[in-house]
Amino acid sequence: MKVLLVTTSYPDVNAGEAAAGNFVVDFARNLVKLNAPTTVVAPAAENRTGLEGGVDVRRFRVPRLPLSLLNPGHPSEWPAIVRTLVAGSRAVYQAAAKTQPDHILALWVLPSGWWAMRAARRRGIPFSTWALGSDIWTLGKVPLIRNLMSHVLRQARWRFADGLKLGQDVEALCGRPCGFLPSSRSLDASCSKTLRQRPPYRLAYLGRWHPNKGLDLLTAALEALNDDDWQRIEAVKIYGGGPLENQVRAHVQRLAASGRPVSAGGYLDPAGAGELFTWADYVLIPSRIESIPVVFSDAMQMNCPVIAMPVGDLPELIDKNQCGICSHSVDPLAFANALREAIHTSPRFFEKGIAAARSAFDPQQAAAAFIDQLKMKSFT
Repeated sequence: MKVLLVTTSYPDVNAGEAAAGNFVVDFARNLVKLNAPTTVVAPAAENRTGLEGGVDVRRFRVPRLPLSLLNPGHPSEWPAIVRTLVAGSRAVYQAAAKTQPDHILALWVLPSGWWAMRAARRRGIPFSTWALGSDIWTLGKVPLIRNLMSHVLRQARWRFADGLKLGQDVEALCGRPCGFLPSSRSLDASCSKTLRQRPPYRLAYLGRWHPNKGLDLLTAALEALNDDDWQRIEAVKIYGGGPLENQVRAHVQRLAASGRPVSAGGYLDPAGAGELFTWADYVLIPSRIESIPVVFSDAMQMNCPVIAMPVGDLPELIDKNQCGICSHSVDPLAFANALREAIHTSPRFFEKGIAAARSAFDPQQAAAAFIDQLKMKSFT
Protein backbone atom coordinates (compact mmCIF):
# COMPACT_ATOMS: atom_id res chain seq x y z
CA MET A 1 0.00 0.00 0.00
CA LYS A 2 1.62 3.23 -1.18
CA VAL A 3 0.80 6.64 0.27
CA LEU A 4 1.38 10.12 -1.11
CA LEU A 5 1.49 12.86 1.54
CA VAL A 6 0.88 16.42 0.33
CA THR A 7 1.85 19.15 2.78
CA THR A 8 2.65 22.84 2.73
CA SER A 9 5.15 22.45 5.56
CA TYR A 10 7.86 19.80 5.85
CA PRO A 11 11.11 20.23 7.80
CA ASP A 12 14.20 20.89 5.71
CA VAL A 13 17.62 22.16 6.80
CA ASN A 14 16.20 24.36 9.57
CA ALA A 15 13.92 21.72 11.06
CA GLY A 16 12.52 23.97 13.78
CA GLU A 17 11.09 26.41 11.25
CA ALA A 18 8.60 23.95 9.79
CA ALA A 19 5.89 25.26 12.15
CA ALA A 20 2.77 23.16 11.66
CA GLY A 21 4.71 20.50 9.75
CA ASN A 22 7.24 19.63 12.40
CA PHE A 23 5.48 16.35 13.21
CA VAL A 24 4.99 15.21 9.60
CA VAL A 25 8.48 13.70 9.37
CA ASP A 26 7.71 11.24 12.17
CA PHE A 27 4.30 10.45 10.68
CA ALA A 28 5.82 9.72 7.26
CA ARG A 29 8.65 7.60 8.67
CA ASN A 30 6.23 5.61 10.79
CA LEU A 31 4.15 4.88 7.68
CA VAL A 32 7.28 3.45 6.05
CA LYS A 33 7.94 1.30 9.13
CA LEU A 34 4.41 -0.07 8.73
CA ASN A 35 5.28 -1.24 5.19
CA ALA A 36 3.51 1.64 3.50
CA PRO A 37 6.02 3.17 1.04
CA THR A 38 5.53 6.92 1.39
CA THR A 39 6.24 9.90 -0.84
CA VAL A 40 6.02 13.47 0.44
CA VAL A 41 5.40 16.49 -1.79
CA ALA A 42 6.23 19.82 -0.15
CA PRO A 43 7.27 23.38 -1.12
CA ALA A 44 10.87 24.55 -0.83
CA ALA A 45 13.24 27.25 -2.01
CA GLU A 46 14.48 24.99 -4.82
CA ASN A 47 13.33 21.85 -6.63
CA ARG A 48 14.87 18.77 -5.06
CA THR A 49 14.09 15.05 -4.83
CA GLY A 50 15.68 12.40 -2.65
CA LEU A 51 15.34 9.85 0.13
CA GLU A 52 15.19 11.34 3.63
CA GLY A 53 15.01 8.78 6.43
CA GLY A 54 13.49 6.20 4.10
CA VAL A 55 10.87 8.63 2.79
CA ASP A 56 10.81 9.75 -0.86
CA VAL A 57 10.66 13.55 -0.51
CA ARG A 58 9.87 15.68 -3.57
CA ARG A 59 10.28 19.41 -2.97
CA PHE A 60 8.96 21.93 -5.49
CA ARG A 61 10.07 25.54 -5.82
CA VAL A 62 7.80 28.35 -4.61
CA PRO A 63 8.32 32.13 -4.61
CA ARG A 64 8.19 32.54 -0.84
CA LEU A 65 8.28 30.53 2.39
CA PRO A 66 6.54 29.84 4.68
CA LEU A 67 3.30 29.64 2.71
CA SER A 68 1.31 30.47 5.86
CA LEU A 69 2.47 34.09 5.60
CA LEU A 70 0.99 34.59 2.11
CA ASN A 71 -2.09 36.76 2.61
CA PRO A 72 -4.90 36.55 0.00
CA GLY A 73 -6.24 39.84 1.38
CA HIS A 74 -3.24 41.71 -0.06
CA PRO A 75 -3.50 42.09 -3.86
CA SER A 76 0.28 42.54 -4.09
CA GLU A 77 0.74 38.94 -2.95
CA TRP A 78 -1.56 37.37 -5.53
CA PRO A 79 1.18 36.79 -8.14
CA ALA A 80 3.14 34.74 -5.59
CA ILE A 81 -0.03 32.91 -4.51
CA VAL A 82 -0.98 32.02 -8.09
CA ARG A 83 2.54 30.80 -8.89
CA THR A 84 2.49 28.70 -5.73
CA LEU A 85 -0.89 27.17 -6.54
CA VAL A 86 0.21 26.28 -10.07
CA ALA A 87 3.55 24.85 -8.95
CA GLY A 88 1.93 22.76 -6.22
CA SER A 89 -0.78 21.38 -8.47
CA ARG A 90 1.81 20.37 -11.06
CA ALA A 91 4.15 18.79 -8.50
CA VAL A 92 1.42 16.73 -6.83
CA TYR A 93 0.09 15.41 -10.13
CA GLN A 94 3.59 14.51 -11.33
CA ALA A 95 4.32 12.70 -8.06
CA ALA A 96 1.03 10.80 -8.29
CA ALA A 97 1.75 9.79 -11.90
CA LYS A 98 5.29 8.70 -11.04
CA THR A 99 4.67 6.80 -7.79
CA GLN A 100 1.10 5.58 -8.47
CA PRO A 101 -0.05 5.70 -4.82
CA ASP A 102 -3.05 3.86 -3.47
CA HIS A 103 -4.10 6.91 -1.47
CA ILE A 104 -3.29 10.63 -1.16
CA LEU A 105 -3.39 12.32 2.25
CA ALA A 106 -3.48 16.12 2.20
CA LEU A 107 -2.07 18.06 5.11
CA TRP A 108 -3.95 20.48 5.26
CA VAL A 109 -7.31 21.27 3.59
CA LEU A 110 -6.03 24.26 1.58
CA PRO A 111 -4.09 24.42 -0.58
CA SER A 112 -2.88 20.81 -0.10
CA GLY A 113 -6.39 19.36 -0.23
CA TRP A 114 -7.14 21.20 -3.46
CA TRP A 115 -3.92 19.89 -5.03
CA ALA A 116 -4.72 16.37 -3.81
CA MET A 117 -8.30 16.54 -5.08
CA ARG A 118 -7.21 17.53 -8.58
CA ALA A 119 -4.52 14.84 -8.78
CA ALA A 120 -6.79 12.17 -7.30
CA ARG A 121 -9.53 13.00 -9.78
CA ARG A 122 -7.18 12.74 -12.77
CA ARG A 123 -5.55 9.53 -11.51
CA GLY A 124 -8.75 7.85 -10.32
CA ILE A 125 -7.57 7.29 -6.73
CA PRO A 126 -9.02 8.36 -3.37
CA PHE A 127 -7.72 11.22 -1.24
CA SER A 128 -8.27 12.34 2.34
CA THR A 129 -7.61 15.51 4.33
CA TRP A 130 -6.08 16.19 7.75
CA ALA A 131 -7.13 19.57 9.16
CA LEU A 132 -5.42 21.79 11.71
CA GLY A 133 -7.02 24.58 13.72
CA SER A 134 -5.21 27.29 11.77
CA ASP A 135 -6.66 25.74 8.62
CA ILE A 136 -10.33 25.80 9.57
CA TRP A 137 -10.44 28.68 12.03
CA THR A 138 -8.35 31.14 10.01
CA LEU A 139 -8.94 30.43 6.31
CA GLY A 140 -12.51 29.45 7.11
CA LYS A 141 -13.34 33.06 7.99
CA VAL A 142 -13.04 34.16 4.34
CA PRO A 143 -16.38 33.40 2.57
CA LEU A 144 -15.04 32.34 -0.85
CA ILE A 145 -12.20 30.33 0.66
CA ARG A 146 -14.63 28.76 3.13
CA ASN A 147 -16.79 27.56 0.22
CA LEU A 148 -13.78 26.05 -1.53
CA MET A 149 -12.68 24.40 1.69
CA SER A 150 -16.13 22.88 2.16
CA HIS A 151 -16.06 21.53 -1.39
CA VAL A 152 -12.66 19.90 -0.91
CA LEU A 153 -13.77 18.33 2.37
CA ARG A 154 -16.93 16.92 0.80
CA GLN A 155 -14.95 15.37 -2.05
CA ALA A 156 -12.47 13.67 0.29
CA ARG A 157 -12.83 9.97 1.05
CA TRP A 158 -12.13 10.67 4.73
CA ARG A 159 -11.59 13.73 6.84
CA PHE A 160 -9.32 13.88 9.88
CA ALA A 161 -8.64 16.68 12.39
CA ASP A 162 -5.99 16.99 15.07
CA GLY A 163 -8.53 18.08 17.70
CA LEU A 164 -11.90 16.90 18.97
CA LYS A 165 -13.68 20.27 18.81
CA LEU A 166 -11.95 20.98 15.52
CA GLY A 167 -13.39 17.75 14.13
CA GLN A 168 -16.87 18.98 15.07
CA ASP A 169 -16.19 22.24 13.22
CA VAL A 170 -15.06 20.31 10.15
CA GLU A 171 -18.27 18.29 10.24
CA ALA A 172 -20.34 21.47 10.54
CA LEU A 173 -18.47 23.02 7.61
CA CYS A 174 -18.94 20.18 5.13
CA GLY A 175 -21.74 18.00 6.50
CA ARG A 176 -19.52 14.91 6.50
CA PRO A 177 -18.01 12.91 9.40
CA CYS A 178 -14.51 13.74 10.60
CA GLY A 179 -12.21 11.48 12.64
CA PHE A 180 -9.60 12.42 15.25
CA LEU A 181 -5.94 11.94 14.29
CA PRO A 182 -3.52 13.49 16.81
CA SER A 183 -0.50 15.43 15.58
CA SER A 184 2.59 14.50 17.58
CA ARG A 185 6.28 13.84 17.04
CA SER A 186 8.97 11.72 18.66
CA LEU A 187 11.39 13.41 21.01
CA ASP A 188 14.30 11.78 22.83
CA ALA A 189 12.83 11.02 26.24
CA SER A 190 15.53 8.46 27.05
CA CYS A 191 17.07 10.48 29.87
CA SER A 192 15.34 10.05 33.19
CA LYS A 193 13.71 13.24 34.44
CA THR A 194 12.59 13.72 38.02
CA LEU A 195 9.94 16.37 38.50
CA ARG A 196 10.80 19.00 41.08
CA GLN A 197 8.99 19.31 44.38
CA ARG A 198 9.91 22.86 45.32
CA PRO A 199 10.77 26.22 43.68
CA PRO A 200 12.41 27.99 41.99
CA TYR A 201 10.92 26.54 38.79
CA ARG A 202 11.93 26.68 35.14
CA LEU A 203 9.39 27.76 32.50
CA ALA A 204 9.70 27.20 28.73
CA TYR A 205 7.89 28.26 25.57
CA LEU A 206 8.58 26.75 22.14
CA GLY A 207 6.68 27.59 18.96
CA ARG A 208 5.79 30.23 16.43
CA TRP A 209 5.83 33.87 17.48
CA HIS A 210 2.46 34.57 15.90
CA PRO A 211 -0.62 36.41 17.28
CA ASN A 212 -2.58 33.13 17.34
CA LYS A 213 0.07 31.65 19.63
CA GLY A 214 -0.29 34.46 22.17
CA LEU A 215 3.34 35.49 22.66
CA ASP A 216 2.23 39.05 23.40
CA LEU A 217 -0.13 37.68 26.06
CA LEU A 218 2.71 35.67 27.58
CA THR A 219 5.15 38.60 27.80
CA ALA A 220 2.39 40.81 29.26
CA ALA A 221 1.63 38.11 31.84
CA LEU A 222 5.30 37.89 32.79
CA GLU A 223 5.39 41.67 33.23
CA ALA A 224 2.39 41.40 35.58
CA LEU A 225 4.23 39.10 38.00
CA ASN A 226 5.59 40.74 41.16
CA ASP A 227 8.89 40.38 43.02
CA ASP A 228 7.54 37.61 45.26
CA ASP A 229 6.42 35.64 42.19
CA TRP A 230 9.83 35.93 40.59
CA GLN A 231 11.47 34.54 43.72
CA ARG A 232 9.80 31.24 42.78
CA ILE A 233 11.00 31.30 39.14
CA GLU A 234 14.56 30.31 38.25
CA ALA A 235 14.29 31.21 34.55
CA VAL A 236 11.92 31.59 31.60
CA LYS A 237 13.19 30.54 28.15
CA ILE A 238 11.28 31.52 25.01
CA TYR A 239 12.26 29.80 21.74
CA GLY A 240 10.94 30.06 18.19
CA GLY A 241 10.40 32.85 15.70
CA GLY A 242 7.86 34.47 13.45
CA PRO A 243 5.93 37.67 12.70
CA LEU A 244 6.11 38.96 16.29
CA GLU A 245 9.92 38.69 16.35
CA ASN A 246 10.63 42.36 17.04
CA GLN A 247 7.85 42.72 19.60
CA VAL A 248 8.79 39.55 21.51
CA ARG A 249 12.50 40.38 21.66
CA ALA A 250 11.77 43.95 22.80
CA HIS A 251 9.57 42.65 25.63
CA VAL A 252 12.15 40.06 26.64
CA GLN A 253 14.89 42.70 26.68
CA ARG A 254 12.71 44.94 28.84
CA LEU A 255 12.05 42.10 31.29
CA ALA A 256 15.74 41.15 31.41
CA ALA A 257 16.75 44.79 31.93
CA SER A 258 14.45 44.95 34.96
CA GLY A 259 16.24 41.95 36.49
CA ARG A 260 13.81 39.22 35.41
CA PRO A 261 15.50 35.94 34.30
CA VAL A 262 13.87 35.84 30.86
CA SER A 263 15.70 34.98 27.63
CA ALA A 264 14.78 34.42 23.98
CA GLY A 265 16.32 32.07 21.43
CA GLY A 266 15.58 30.91 17.90
CA TYR A 267 14.00 27.83 16.38
CA LEU A 268 14.94 24.42 17.77
CA ASP A 269 15.22 21.09 15.98
CA PRO A 270 13.77 17.99 17.73
CA ALA A 271 17.02 17.39 19.62
CA GLY A 272 17.04 20.98 20.87
CA ALA A 273 13.36 20.75 21.80
CA GLY A 274 14.08 17.61 23.80
CA GLU A 275 16.86 19.38 25.68
CA LEU A 276 14.63 22.37 26.43
CA PHE A 277 11.82 20.23 27.81
CA THR A 278 14.25 18.12 29.81
CA TRP A 279 15.42 21.38 31.41
CA ALA A 280 11.92 22.77 32.01
CA ASP A 281 9.55 22.23 34.93
CA TYR A 282 6.55 23.71 33.10
CA VAL A 283 5.75 24.22 29.39
CA LEU A 284 3.83 27.39 28.48
CA ILE A 285 0.95 27.39 25.95
CA PRO A 286 -0.48 30.95 25.86
CA SER A 287 -2.41 30.52 22.57
CA ARG A 288 -5.43 32.58 21.54
CA ILE A 289 -6.51 29.96 18.98
CA GLU A 290 -5.57 26.32 19.29
CA SER A 291 -6.76 22.77 18.79
CA ILE A 292 -4.30 20.36 20.41
CA PRO A 293 -0.84 21.78 19.70
CA VAL A 294 2.12 19.50 19.05
CA VAL A 295 3.91 21.17 21.96
CA PHE A 296 1.30 19.64 24.29
CA SER A 297 2.27 16.11 23.26
CA ASP A 298 5.95 17.18 23.37
CA ALA A 299 5.45 18.19 27.00
CA MET A 300 3.71 14.93 27.88
CA GLN A 301 6.52 12.89 26.29
CA MET A 302 9.13 14.85 28.22
CA ASN A 303 7.30 14.59 31.56
CA CYS A 304 6.43 18.30 31.77
CA PRO A 305 3.14 19.71 33.07
CA VAL A 306 1.70 22.59 31.05
CA ILE A 307 0.33 26.05 31.82
CA ALA A 308 -2.21 26.85 29.09
CA MET A 309 -4.92 29.21 27.92
CA PRO A 310 -8.48 27.75 27.90
CA VAL A 311 -8.73 27.24 24.13
CA GLY A 312 -9.58 24.28 21.88
CA ASP A 313 -9.38 20.90 23.61
CA LEU A 314 -6.78 22.00 26.16
CA PRO A 315 -9.21 22.67 29.06
CA GLU A 316 -10.77 19.22 28.65
CA LEU A 317 -7.41 17.44 28.29
CA ILE A 318 -5.89 19.21 31.29
CA ASP A 319 -8.96 18.67 33.47
CA LYS A 320 -9.36 15.03 32.47
CA ASN A 321 -5.73 14.05 32.92
CA GLN A 322 -4.65 16.51 35.63
CA CYS A 323 -1.51 17.24 33.63
CA GLY A 324 -1.21 20.99 34.17
CA ILE A 325 -3.00 24.26 34.90
CA CYS A 326 -5.44 26.14 32.67
CA SER A 327 -6.12 29.86 33.03
CA HIS A 328 -9.71 31.02 33.50
CA SER A 329 -9.77 33.25 30.41
CA VAL A 330 -7.66 34.29 27.43
CA ASP A 331 -5.96 37.43 28.73
CA PRO A 332 -2.61 38.35 30.32
CA LEU A 333 -3.87 38.79 33.87
CA ALA A 334 -5.63 35.42 33.85
CA PHE A 335 -2.49 33.77 32.50
CA ALA A 336 -0.40 35.54 35.16
CA ASN A 337 -2.71 34.05 37.80
CA ALA A 338 -2.26 30.59 36.23
CA LEU A 339 1.51 31.11 36.41
CA ARG A 340 1.20 32.02 40.10
CA GLU A 341 -0.83 28.88 40.75
CA ALA A 342 1.77 26.76 38.99
CA ILE A 343 4.77 28.15 40.83
CA HIS A 344 2.97 27.37 44.10
CA THR A 345 2.34 23.77 42.99
CA SER A 346 4.95 21.03 42.80
CA PRO A 347 5.31 19.74 39.21
CA ARG A 348 5.47 16.26 40.72
CA PHE A 349 1.78 16.64 41.61
CA PHE A 350 0.96 16.16 37.88
CA GLU A 351 3.13 13.07 37.27
CA LYS A 352 0.35 10.47 37.07
CA GLY A 353 -1.78 12.70 34.86
CA ILE A 354 1.10 13.29 32.45
CA ALA A 355 1.64 9.54 32.09
CA ALA A 356 -2.07 9.06 31.32
CA ALA A 357 -2.08 11.80 28.66
CA ARG A 358 1.17 10.60 27.09
CA SER A 359 -0.29 7.30 25.86
CA ALA A 360 -2.92 9.05 23.72
CA PHE A 361 -0.37 11.05 21.70
CA ASP A 362 1.99 8.46 20.27
CA PRO A 363 3.10 9.25 16.66
CA GLN A 364 3.38 5.53 15.90
CA GLN A 365 -0.24 5.03 16.91
CA ALA A 366 -1.37 7.90 14.65
CA ALA A 367 0.31 6.32 11.60
CA ALA A 368 -1.10 2.91 12.50
CA ALA A 369 -4.62 4.35 12.90
CA PHE A 370 -4.42 5.93 9.45
CA ILE A 371 -3.24 2.68 7.82
CA ASP A 372 -5.97 0.72 9.63
CA GLN A 373 -8.54 3.13 8.20
CA LEU A 374 -7.27 2.52 4.69
CA LYS A 375 -7.21 -1.26 5.07
CA MET A 376 -10.59 -1.50 6.71
CA LYS A 377 -12.59 0.61 4.28
CA SER A 378 -10.67 0.79 1.02
CA PHE A 379 -8.69 -2.36 0.46
CA THR A 380 -10.84 -5.28 1.69
